[in-house]
Amino acid sequence: MSLFKVPHKSWVVVCDGSRALFLENIGDAEILNLRVEERFAQDDAPSREIGTDRPGRSHSSVGNGRSAMEETDWHEQAEQEFVKRVAERLNALVYDKTIEDYVLIAPPAAIGALRPHLKAETSGTMREEIQKELANQSVADIEKHLTKLRAA
Repeated sequence: MSLFKVPHKSWVVVCDGSRALFLENIGDAEILNLRVEERFAQDDAPSREIGTDRPGRSHSSVGNGRSAMEETDWHEQAEQEFVKRVAERLNALVYDKTIEDYVLIAPPAAIGALRPHLKAETSGTMREEIQKELANQSVADIEKHLTKLRAA
């Protein structure tokens, strides 16, 4: 990982499949002071509570065979929709010039789901991408983590 800084007025976007924090650095590049600007969360209900249908069955086109269809992972689908909403919000903030540059912190799966929904301008304003799960951490812990990465 390259050395990087989070200058004054830069943003840090931390997300996973069910939580997102939009933080602005009101400090400077040397001493971070992240302030929560927006916070998103969705209920983290298990798949069995989201979807109620049993998986379907299909009939073979030849013979009497039947086979079960794979059950829909409702939890995964809800996470994908959440990440899409986060990307749409990030696109809007970049378009409105509220965010001029940002650092994205998310686990690899969330980054992979987020990328296709980011517009070119939004991707171009990304200063750094950190593949790490920090969405459940406090803002102080996120600051400490970024400070350690900067010094490494």
